[in-house]
Amino acid sequence: MALHQHTHAQPLFDRSGHAARSGKTEQQPDGAPPISRYGGGFPSPPQFENKYEEREYLKGRLAAAYRIMGARGFDEGVAGHITIRDPVEPKTMWINPFGTSFSTMRRSDLVRVDYEGNVLDGGRNRLINRAGIMIHRGLYKARPDAKCAAHSHSIYARASSTLGIPLPITSQGACAFYQDIASSGFEGIVLEGDEGTHIAQALGKKKAIILQNHGLLTTADSVEAKIFWYVSLEKLCHVHLLALAAVNGDLNRIVQVSEGDAAETYNSLGLPLSGWFSAKPMFDEVAEQTKEAYLA
Repeated sequence: MALHQHTHAQPLFDRSGHAARSGKTEQQPDGAPPISRYGGGFPSPPQFENKYEEREYLKGRLAAAYRIMGARGFDEGVAGHITIRDPVEPKTMWINPFGTSFSTMRRSDLVRVDYEGNVLDGGRNRLINRAGIMIHRGLYKARPDAKCAAHSHSIYARASSTLGIPLPITSQGACAFYQDIASSGFEGIVLEGDEGTHIAQALGKKKAIILQNHGLLTTADSVEAKIFWYVSLEKLCHVHLLALAAVNGDLNRIVQVSEGDAAETYNSLGLPLSGWFSAKPMFDEVAEQTKEAYLA
């Protein structure tokens, strides 16, 4: 799979989080090392020397992510939460204020909390969803590599999660989750106790988990990848339900991708950089439609 072979791509976003829409490319200099496994021109996430600049950038991406989720109907009342690990103080995280719509989220609305739920910084609404703290702190404690996570109760995920069976790898898109998706039982609303830890244990090193009778959780090393994995997994749940209906629930009639082909395709579609880049159209779209109002 070769994308933009032998070109050097311009940044997708500037350091303040504004979308870079030119789409122009330059010829890669002779002797320059390849940027990625896809060839010379494949872009990569921005790098920051200043952690405070990185914080503001990531907050802007997080606010955009909420709007992407809201536009797709992945919110439900006040439920659901997307977080980032704070790059300045990594044992704290940024989360949505309880009761603020996904679809109107702004960078200035976000709230920074510690693992006990104490509010340290943020917007005027500082109500916090306790369940969000419990789930995300369990993940961040268990996974030092995780920089962000998304959890919500999207409709096809909830329906699929009631079946109690593994999500089959039945398409090219599904291969992005080959051996990279977990499942966990339902233990009620996560207000106290150990369910956040149990979810993290069930997730292990994987990037996604189907929470039985509950919803989805995805994690990644970038906001973009995390959102792409969530959107993709919700679609895969939908496809699985359609396939089951088409064969009257007979799992033996559903043709799955072979192990070898799934593994090979995963190496193109399931890696962190693939998720980051695949989210670009969604982030470009929300930037254009909202005139980047989420950066306020």
